[in-house]
Amino acid sequence: AVDESELLTVPDGWKEPAFTREDNPKGLLEESSFATLFPKYREAYLKECWPLVQKALGEHYVNAALDLIEGSMTVTTTKKTFDPYAIIRARDLIKLLARSVPFEQVFRILQDDVACDIIKIGSLVRKRETFIKRRARLLGPKGSTLKALELLTNCYIMVQGNTVSALGPFSGLKEVRKVVLDTMKNIHPIYNIKTLMIKRELAKDPELRTQSWERFLPKFKRKNLKKRKEPKKKNTKKEYTPFPPPQPESQIDKELASGEYFLKERQKKRKQMEEIKAKQADAVKRRQEERNKAFIPPKEKPAVKTKKASTEKKIDIEAIKEKVKNAKKKKLGALPEEEVKLKMAADEKKKKKK
Repeated sequence: AVDESELLTVPDGWKEPAFTREDNPKGLLEESSFATLFPKYREAYLKECWPLVQKALGEHYVNAALDLIEGSMTVTTTKKTFDPYAIIRARDLIKLLARSVPFEQVFRILQDDVACDIIKIGSLVRKRETFIKRRARLLGPKGSTLKALELLTNCYIMVQGNTVSALGPFSGLKEVRKVVLDTMKNIHPIYNIKTLMIKRELAKDPELRTQSWERFLPKFKRKNLKKRKEPKKKNTKKEYTPFPPPQPESQIDKELASGEYFLKERQKKRKQMEEIKAKQADAVKRRQEERNKAFIPPKEKPAVKTKKASTEKKIDIEAIKEKVKNAKKKKLGALPEEEVKLKMAADEKKKKKK
């Protein structure tokens, strides 16, 4: 009995045999062709590297034509073409060239174990400013995030305009697409990079090949740092009661309760006039108070008492007088008396010696 896990695993170092002319000796019956447009800024580079493109495709018997007037590249099969998938690889090659991928990387698409994926990211985010920020997040500071992703997936990644072009093995392309789409959904690429690093270490252990890796992979929770803005007016819900609210009183009910309903017409008018006069009197009183405010003097601030100078530090008057006397004796820039006498004595000695 053979273990099922051994049947599912691919042996190390196994490679699919290459497709040769012996597999398809008669060639293709029909001619196939693909064309793609390229932007104006790629024209100078394509003119420079087009002989290399023709040489690389010529090895697989595929013709390539560059139309600078129309701004398009075309690839077609010939009678000598034996590999039916060569035209698909040639189509991907011209697509990548149009997406600003350099020829040094593009010619790898003609290998059997290399594929490409062009991910459209322009329509995933509504606001243009948000889109630019998230695209820059995919690149990282000085392209460090993109470089880390390339090393972990063994793919070449090119972020250009509204698309991301990836070139490498199938397993790596799957991871690149996941990371790019998650980044556009506001999930930072560093989380996916950490997961890829752990998976890379787990793949080295042969015992863990058939086991689930869920327990080893990190689980990141979303944290909403910004608090929700609370509304100024909060609508508080009242407690539910099955009974309807009491019926509001009508004007007649109010008059009956106050006894006004039974008054005569003259009495009602008199009462109304009294209420009007009372309101007018209140208004006059308030107006008079407002006018009188201008004549009310402001409150004076209490006078602050000046503190007497402290006599704790006694001034030495005698010492000050002595300093003044010494200063008067000295002339500005002149030498002291003792030094002058010494100098004169020295001059006299010199004269005697002469």
